[in-house]
Amino acid sequence: MAHSAGSEKSGALLYKRVLLKISGEALMGPGQFGIDYETVERIADEIKEARELGVEVSLVVGGGNIFRGMQQAARGMERASADYMGMLATVMNALAMQNALEKKGLYTRVLSAIEMTQICEPYIRRRAMRHMEKGRVVIFAAGTGNPFFTTDTAAALRAAEMGCDALFKGTNVDGVYTADPKKDKTATRFERLSYHEVMVRDLKVMDQAAIALTRENKIPIVVFSIAERGGIVGAATGRGRSTTIIDE
Repeated sequence: MAHSAGSEKSGALLYKRVLLKISGEALMGPGQFGIDYETVERIADEIKEARELGVEVSLVVGGGNIFRGMQQAARGMERASADYMGMLATVMNALAMQNALEKKGLYTRVLSAIEMTQICEPYIRRRAMRHMEKGRVVIFAAGTGNPFFTTDTAAALRAAEMGCDALFKGTNVDGVYTADPKKDKTATRFERLSYHEVMVRDLKVMDQAAIALTRENKIPIVVFSIAERGGIVGAATGRGRSTTIIDE
């Protein structure tokens, strides 16, 4: 992994192979639920820009824009059933992303942790690796395939399995802050954090299982705004506003 200051200034890539985690909510755009196709197309454009720079991209998309498992479990639905419904929502989002990416001329494959052979391939690690080696954008759907795990944990797991140089977390804000910057005007953004600090401060970046997985596999987490144009390329080159979580 190249992390030299010189490469940052030149705009060279800091990370060659990345896993991009996008929340389902990011696909809603200005809406309250569902998929906003303009937003999906814009994200597809950003992924295309990164691919043209030579970044190998894979994706995990959440399902919160269609179904939030945790909230439904809290209302009385059995947690495992709610989580499986959430996994199905991620497949719908994955197909929407695939459609948008292929319209931009990118070759993509959707690999699902739950078998749905009519609409996507089953997740097989070596097959996914082969797709990436051939320059395809791989979209991982249905989380880990198990209830009680979030799509954040699925993203950390797939990043480790694919040998990614970094896990990019696209959010609605340009990094990790001391407090919610939308509610607290005095909140300040961290440039760098350690995994330990994220856990001790209980910063809501990703759940603890995801943080533990990335830490164990020494995969930096780069948190940036997916809502701002150029966010993915900015994170890949180190020129954008972001927070990097890594043990020095």
